[in-house]
Amino acid sequence: MESDIEIFSEADASMQKLRIFGIDDREDENGRRRIKDVEVYVPIVCGSIAFYLGKKATEYRTHKWTVYVRGATNEDLGVVIKRVIFHLHPSFKNPTRVVDSPPFALSECGWGEFKIDITVILHTDVCEKKLELSHVLKLNPENEYGPIPKSIKIPVVAESYNEIVFPDPFESFLARVHNHPAVHISNLPDGFNLPPPGAFLFRCLVKQ
Repeated sequence: MESDIEIFSEADASMQKLRIFGIDDREDENGRRRIKDVEVYVPIVCGSIAFYLGKKATEYRTHKWTVYVRGATNEDLGVVIKRVIFHLHPSFKNPTRVVDSPPFALSECGWGEFKIDITVILHTDVCEKKLELSHVLKLNPENEYGPIPKSIKIPVVAESYNEIVFPDPFESFLARVHNHPAVHISNLPDGFNLPPPGAFLFRCLVKQ
């Protein structure tokens, strides 16, 4: 029987590592086989980019901004991520925004900085546990000495780097991503041959 999946973080000055573990069985109730002693690493970036509107700015629309979840070097994460839900400030109309396909990004206009909670839903052969992240939207440029003048030519970028680790992945997941540029695999046994991705049928059913 599959045990509860726990997510914890190991944070340092530059990176947060999210390790998903707690899998006891090598095979689940759908007959999907896990590959023991293999780990899949997926680096992701959660961030935002904001542009000052200058003379076009109004009281409540000073910046245009985009919040996103992407690969560490801008790769498509659709092989791992099924859906991303952005939870905006309640002052926005329809503050819960769902993005069902890559690029997992959302653009809006506004005037204030706030925390955006982000729910990342993975394909079910990756993990059925939701991944909860958060990001603080930054609109105004600053350096170590404090705020600096706004510019319509220089955007404000704020990003955090995360690495999701999946121990003992399903064989179907491993076959789908083993050559993907956004995914890193450790400890693949010597001489181990994966079937082609098309050999697997899996359900993309997301638990809400």
